[in-house]
Amino acid sequence: MNKDQHSENQTQVLMSSQDFIADMDFFTKIGFRLEQIFPADDPTVAVMSGHGIYIRIDKTAECPPPILFLMTNEVDQIVEGRKEITAPNGTQIKIQEKDHHLEIPKTHHKFEVRKLQDGDPWVIGRAGMLYRDLIPDRLGGSIIASHIRIPNGGPVPDMVHYHTIGFQLIFCYKGWVKLVYEDQGPPFILKAGDCVTQPPEIRHRVLESSDNLEVIEIGVPAEHITTIDHDLKLPTAKYLPNREFQGQIFCHHLLENAIWKPWKVTGFEYRETGIKKATQGVASVQVIRNQNEHSSSERLQHDANIYFTFVMEGAVDLDAKGQEPKRLNRGDAFVIPPGLDYHLNNSTEDLELLEVSIFQK
Repeated sequence: MNKDQHSENQTQVLMSSQDFIADMDFFTKIGFRLEQIFPADDPTVAVMSGHGIYIRIDKTAECPPPILFLMTNEVDQIVEGRKEITAPNGTQIKIQEKDHHLEIPKTHHKFEVRKLQDGDPWVIGRAGMLYRDLIPDRLGGSIIASHIRIPNGGPVPDMVHYHTIGFQLIFCYKGWVKLVYEDQGPPFILKAGDCVTQPPEIRHRVLESSDNLEVIEIGVPAEHITTIDHDLKLPTAKYLPNREFQGQIFCHHLLENAIWKPWKVTGFEYRETGIKKATQGVASVQVIRNQNEHSSSERLQHDANIYFTFVMEGAVDLDAKGQEPKRLNRGDAFVIPPGLDYHLNNSTEDLELLEVSIFQK
């Protein structure tokens, strides 16, 4: 069905009415207009349009009153700024802002360890992907960290979409995934160890994946709106690598081009992804690995708003002040509040960590 066919069709919301004139007057006052009324000698049906829908007021209908969400950028100008009104026939009208304004909740800091267990729930999310929550309480709604799997590879039933979000990271943990982004050139393969940031509202699409794809996805805040863009076709004709999306640029970090440097702890090294620069300091993403078997750290702290770590390979003891020591293995994750002392002890030689620091408050 093409766009013109969509515009020719019409859907009407049925409403019963015990006071036909009063219901018509009510909807007229909140911006609806009369389109049809019949029969002429004793009207029982009125079709009205407004705010993007058609309503069908019918004196003979027997149905419960519906709930309508009236989305507008002029909330204060409709019925004197009230957020909820009720028609004579019982229809509830909930008036809300049309354009979503991003709000990041205040972080509820806590120490939390999420272990990978055989019984961990994997839920089916968008486009049929399997999701495991790495921070169950989401620190008061300030962040979501997801371990995402696609067991069976091939084309992904995704659409061009964007997220109203403050920060978003896609880190390819296992396998590969084919992606395409607005103004960032042709589709490309994101391989294990590679990552991208998805700046706020950049249009993108997941095209294809390998079998047993696994990615780590970080989003700030936890609850954010995904909007489908039915009109934009990807890839776009222009290549604009320095285009800013609400102050951030697209960042594609490749493992094969990584430069490893000594980390702040002796015996460890890290690779910088370039994400701190691309987000203008909103977030930093590093991969840390061990260089010496059984390496241990001196006292550590961080000053980020949120500090999240995912164990990609190996094992390590996490010893945080006031907490029971935890032995962490591949697939485990943890968050630590700012200012809390902790140590990384007895790490295996193959230890590799994904470290995400969020500085935005």
